[in-house]
Amino acid sequence: MGRNARLVFTAKSARTFCYGALGVLLPVYLSELGLDAGALGVAVTLTLLASTAMTFMIRWPAERWGPQAALMAQAGLIVLSALVFLLTRQPWVVVAAAMAGNLAVGTGETGPFLSLEQVIVTRDTTRERLTTTLSLYNLTGYAAAGLGAAAVTRLGASHRPLFALFLVSGVVQLVAYGLMRHDPPRHAGAHAALGTPSRPFVRRIAVIFALDSFAGGFVVQSLIAYWFYTRFGLGLGTLGWIFFGVQILSGLSLLLAARIAPRLGLVNTMVFSHLISNVLLMGVALSPVAWLAVAFLLARHLLSQMDVPTRQTFLMLAVRDHEREHAAALTNMSRTLAQSVSPALTGFVMQGLSLTAPFFLGAGLKIVYDLWLYATIRHVKTS
Repeated sequence: MGRNARLVFTAKSARTFCYGALGVLLPVYLSELGLDAGALGVAVTLTLLASTAMTFMIRWPAERWGPQAALMAQAGLIVLSALVFLLTRQPWVVVAAAMAGNLAVGTGETGPFLSLEQVIVTRDTTRERLTTTLSLYNLTGYAAAGLGAAAVTRLGASHRPLFALFLVSGVVQLVAYGLMRHDPPRHAGAHAALGTPSRPFVRRIAVIFALDSFAGGFVVQSLIAYWFYTRFGLGLGTLGWIFFGVQILSGLSLLLAARIAPRLGLVNTMVFSHLISNVLLMGVALSPVAWLAVAFLLARHLLSQMDVPTRQTFLMLAVRDHEREHAAALTNMSRTLAQSVSPALTGFVMQGLSLTAPFFLGAGLKIVYDLWLYATIRHVKTS
């Protein structure tokens, strides 16, 4: 793992610590500012749509000036977002700031940062170490996010210190990206003679990934936190510890993926661990008491993220080097766009049907995704 990859790890740690904290704090904070379940669902959808737009647009500056410059611009938006958080309590202005700061928070990170950072890490790592390095990259994020969620238990209802830390994290990212070794942009036009045989395949994969994210939008961390808050009356302190456990177990699942993938293969590890985790998700909704729901949630997250580094490795190795920005941006954009639709639906489903209905919708659609993905990629060869 080279210098650029290590600096990416630093930037991701600073960013996801704050994402973990704000993923717990923000829905409760917006509720205190006057947003109900329906409005909260719309707010989460807006943050996801903003993340989608940034993921779509970041490919062109990354290809023209390199991923380093594009990531520095994104870090600058985090600084701006944190300043707005500190200066206002107007709920929809807070939502707008969350949109600018890419606060489409969940148990995993999506959006423009992930799209470019996974390309940088891939180019700075040998093929034999790629799955392990991407597992560690994601583990770094989950561990930092877990610590961020735990920080909420120490600060209680005090939100300003976390907003200040979010500002500091933006500055840390600017410094980390600024210290990177310059990597010349890989213009697709320079490789025109090679053609783009992977583009149709990437588009098919993007559609399948979109289904997974649409399903995941029914059970993003912010809405699960709201479900525990409303269904069982759990406070911020308890929620902080629950999602600390979620993040840590999600991180452990990444280490399991790095150990199991060489034995079972990328595709088998990706699909079957994810399938079992979705059965456990249904168990959360069926639980009559809080401790059992928490147990199912934690068990689910011990498996649910094993598909993340295996999916990223598979995609990076299935396309040519000059296509990696396009492949990462398109698949992440499709995931975030699809995920942006369902939180708004979730808020109204919670109000109109039941608090538990989104869990069954999310888990059921994810199972369909697992079967469709396996049928599509089980015979695909990676370089």
